[in-house]
Amino acid sequence: MIKRLGNVQEHLDFAKEINSDPCYHIPIYSSDEELFTRLQDAPSQSNKLVLGYFQQDTILGLFVFFVEGSEQYLEMLMSFSRLPEAYEELLAFLKARYPGWQCDFVYNPGNLFLHSQLERLAAAFDPEQQKMALAGETAWEGEPQAELYSPRHREGYTAIHATDMYWTAEKILDAPERFRVILAVEEGEVVGYIDITTNYEENEPFHVFVKESHRRKGWAKAMLAKAIELNRPKAMVLTVNVDNIPAIALYASMGFVKVNGQNSITAHVSL
Repeated sequence: MIKRLGNVQEHLDFAKEINSDPCYHIPIYSSDEELFTRLQDAPSQSNKLVLGYFQQDTILGLFVFFVEGSEQYLEMLMSFSRLPEAYEELLAFLKARYPGWQCDFVYNPGNLFLHSQLERLAAAFDPEQQKMALAGETAWEGEPQAELYSPRHREGYTAIHATDMYWTAEKILDAPERFRVILAVEEGEVVGYIDITTNYEENEPFHVFVKESHRRKGWAKAMLAKAIELNRPKAMVLTVNVDNIPAIALYASMGFVKVNGQNSITAHVSL
């Protein structure tokens, strides 16, 4: 049985035990302290949905979702369960309560029970992501030079921004408390951008893009260096497709190192 939870305090030991399993460890948080702080805070936040799966009075599944009602969008932020029936019940609950909504699931590649249930729903799967963390000082002293977004570049930024994602250019610009935008501008033309979070102690580039005609000119390094500079003294992590060798090499050259055991997969489902 799936229940909505208003408090998770009594379920923390359960969550910690599941999270200690390498196949079910939540990959997107850098520390257990950060993970469990956010878990405890989630029930009090209006944009979070916290669900428990119970058999009689025993909890056997705990799940946290980000909810954007105006967009009919859900994103799974945390999942704690080793039972296939917990994921089956969870997806049945979501389909019944949120028909037609879009839902993204970010999860550990080792969670084969969730993966199997998502395959049955004909989910679209992104490539597995390697997590990397900034480990040292980074500086960019050459050319070109990236710059912080300003309204005069709004049209150029929105024109090249990816549209096949929840966080479109317009939504990014409408959330300045959450995102910073770094631009590559050549002869007045916006040729690239980085959207990066700003409101965490450990921030992450959400999307990195350079127009194909302007690649291999140093723009990606220039924008990343600017993002790192403006983010200090906070930490920075990123994710990259595990098979994207050139991108991994680029990030390594900028001081990022692979974080073992924190890879993730994202699946997209229409409920």
